Amino acid sequence: MSPPHLIDGLQYANWSEKIFRQMRDGGVDAVHVTIAYHEDFRETVRNITDWNLRFQRHSDLIMQAFTGDDIRHARATGRTAIIFGFQTPAPIEADIGLVEVVHRLGARFMQLSYNNQSLLATGCYEAEDPGLTRMGRQVVTEMNRVGLVVDMSHSADRSTLDAIAHSQRPIAITHANPAKWHPARRNKSDTVLRALAESGGMLGLSLYPHHLRDGSACTLQSFCDMVARTAELMSVDQIGIGSDLCQDQPDSVVEWMRVGRWTREIDYGEGSASAAGFPDQPDWFTDNRSLPGLADGLRNAGFSQEEADKIMGDNWLHFFDRNFGPLSDDRTNYTSAARA
Repeated sequence: MSPPHLIDGLQYANWSEKIFRQMRDGGVDAVHVTIAYHEDFRETVRNITDWNLRFQRHSDLIMQAFTGDDIRHARATGRTAIIFGFQTPAPIEADIGLVEVVHRLGARFMQLSYNNQSLLATGCYEAEDPGLTRMGRQVVTEMNRVGLVVDMSHSADRSTLDAIAHSQRPIAITHANPAKWHPARRNKSDTVLRALAESGGMLGLSLYPHHLRDGSACTLQSFCDMVARTAELMSVDQIGIGSDLCQDQPDSVVEWMRVGRWTREIDYGEGSASAAGFPDQPDWFTDNRSLPGLADGLRNAGFSQEEADKIMGDNWLHFFDRNFGPLSDDRTNYTSAARA
C-alpha cells in the first residue's frame, strides 16, 4: 500500500524559492495554484511563462503536473507538483475554443465566475443569481470533454446548483467552508454541499481567515470539528483541504483580487475600510510546513488514520485521476452512479 499523499487544493502565494522549500519541508506533494484572477488570455499566457521560468530555476523543488501520475512522479523525485487553475473564466474571453487551448497549456481548474457576474455564471456578491448562462452551459460541456474541472468556489448558489446539474462530470468547490459553521458570503449552504456530494464532487475546506469562525482566532479544534460535521453531511471521501493560502502577498494584491479592472471604486469584499488588507493567518497554519499538523488535529477530532489521509490528499489525487483527462464512458458512468 502506497503512503498517503499531502495535497492542497488551492493556494495563491507570492511564489519564491523560500515557499518552494517550505513545501518540501512540509512534505507537500501537490498544490493547485491560481494563475489568473482577472487576466485575459494573453495575460494568462504571460503568467504561464513566468511559471515556466520557475520550473526551470527550481527544478529540484517543483514541477508542473498535468495528471495524477505526474503528482506521483513528483513525489518519487522529491518535488512538489504544481497544478494550474483559474479563479475566473476571463482567460477564455468569449471564445469556447480557448477551453481546449488552456487545458493543453496545463490549466486543470476554472471557476465559472469570480465574485461578479461573468459570461458564464453569477458570483456570490451579485444581488440576483439567474444561474448558468447559455454560454455557461456550452462551456461546462466543453470543459467536461477536455478535462478542465468546473470550480464554483466564488459562485452564487443557483449558478452552483445549475453547474452540478448540467455537468456530466463531478465539479469541485476548491476553497470554501459550510455557511452553517460560519455565514460568510463565500461559504456554502448545506443544499449546495449535499448536491455536490450526491454528484461525486469535491470540497476543499478553506483556511483563509474570512472563511473561518472567529477569523484569525479560529482554533485548530474548531476547524477540525467542522471538518467532522462536513464529513457527516458529504462523506469523508469527498472532502479535502483547499487552504486559500496567500502567503507573502502584499495588500495591493488583495485589492487586485477584489477590484481588478471592473470598477473605479474600492471594493473591500470580505474585508472592510478599517481592515482592507490580507487578514492574519491562524497561528496553527501559517505556511506549507503547517499542513502536516492538520492531520493530527483531524485524528484528535475522531477521524481514523485512513480517514485523515483521505482528507489530507488522497481524495484529491483520486479526483484528479478521474477528471483531468478527456471524458470517457467510464467517467460518465461514475457520475451517473454517484447521482443514483
